[in-house]
Amino acid sequence: VGHQFSKKISFFSELELENAKVEGGEPGGEISMEQAFLKFNLTSNQYIVAGLFVPRIGILNENHLPVNFNGVERPIVEQIVIPATWRELGIGFYGSSNRLPLNYSIAILNGLDGGHFVHGSGIREGKAEGSNASANNLAITASVQYSISDFKFQLAGYMGGTVATNKYKADSLGLNSGAFGTPLYLGEANMQYSKNGFSSKLLGASIIYPEANKVNAAYANNVAKTMYGAYAEIGYDWLYPKKKKAQFITFARCEILDLNSNIPTNAIYDGTLKQTHIITGFSYLPVANVVIKADQRLLHTGPQNPALIINPAPNALAYRQSNQFLNFGIGYSF
Repeated sequence: VGHQFSKKISFFSELELENAKVEGGEPGGEISMEQAFLKFNLTSNQYIVAGLFVPRIGILNENHLPVNFNGVERPIVEQIVIPATWRELGIGFYGSSNRLPLNYSIAILNGLDGGHFVHGSGIREGKAEGSNASANNLAITASVQYSISDFKFQLAGYMGGTVATNKYKADSLGLNSGAFGTPLYLGEANMQYSKNGFSSKLLGASIIYPEANKVNAAYANNVAKTMYGAYAEIGYDWLYPKKKKAQFITFARCEILDLNSNIPTNAIYDGTLKQTHIITGFSYLPVANVVIKADQRLLHTGPQNPALIINPAPNALAYRQSNQFLNFGIGYSF
């Protein structure tokens, strides 16, 4: 739902119903605002957004609809390491250059909550997403995009505090509070290329969490000091340029990630979080906003750490480091 108040001021929003069904007090579904912000046009190529919005980090965070990526699932690196879809309350400035094919952004956002970080899902569960955001900490994010010929390059970064409690509680937990207390740093770079039906993508992202040991001591959530992920993808549209409206894209993607590449002394290493994914498949778009997809995923992980297995079932099967998955899906947007 949107509204244009004037030529300078507009409102944009997006409401989500997830998992098809929501019942009061029952787990498994949610109704949430994904975006709800005001946009103030300053000039023809500069504007400010304020409210709940999606910052420019990675390839998919701003372009996460199913018709915009290959594979039934989004790249795992952009689900966990970045993680998309990432929205927060804040204010941002966006612009583009008059003389160069250059776009840029900078935003101040609500920070993360390190107490909600969950082992195995990176920083994903620490997002406030506009719900009960405390504003006890802040974050800054910025990006630069540059296009040349058929290439598009982007650099983006994030720095923010991870203590969402007040100073008195933070002191009792041995955590550094304040706007950027117990900071977390995230950086990503990506490249996209597209010409004559051929496309390719490269993306790398890294997280540095210097005081993860303090968070582990306070919350016992087994958080790593560094995490990283990267992927490379190639694709080809076999209907180019035979049919301008329809597309049939075959693709292959390789992803590597490690959510505990460096752990503090009070953490336990989990080899299953060091993963390699190889995905091949197709996307058929009969029209621009409808897609039929299928892919095969080969997953290989490091070994399971017995120290992380609590009360194992006596009939539990041995952990398999290599697995295969076959996925089918449809997607649409309008």
